[in-house]
Amino acid sequence: MFRLAMLAILTTSAPVLAQEAGAPSGTPQRVRSVLLYGDEQCPKPQNADEIVVCANGGDSPYRIPKNLRERPVTPASTSWVRRAELVDEVNRVGVPGSCTPVGAFGQSGCTVQMIQRWAAEKKAQKDKDALVP
Repeated sequence: MFRLAMLAILTTSAPVLAQEAGAPSGTPQRVRSVLLYGDEQCPKPQNADEIVVCANGGDSPYRIPKNLRERPVTPASTSWVRRAELVDEVNRVGVPGSCTPVGAFGQSGCTVQMIQRWAAEKKAQKDKDALVP
């Protein structure tokens, strides 16, 4: 019985004996999370009971990430209205307002086409400027 009692005492006290004498016990009193931008350095803990966790936030807190700045135009992102307009433009060859040397009145659409291109470029620039904060 004495052996069993000694064995129980030794097995329950083994984790206590295995701990280092100088190691702090328990959980830290303060955990500080810091988000760093650019070349900022991670701050040092103010005392032994504090843990500082640092993460890189990119170039600037006011800058939109590069992958969200410009949206690529792909066939999947083109609307059905624009697809129908493209089919209509292709099929207008030779009719009035088509801006083509083929057929009668083909030249009358060149000015209209130039104005439409200008308006599209202006709208694209406005949309691009709206994405930048």
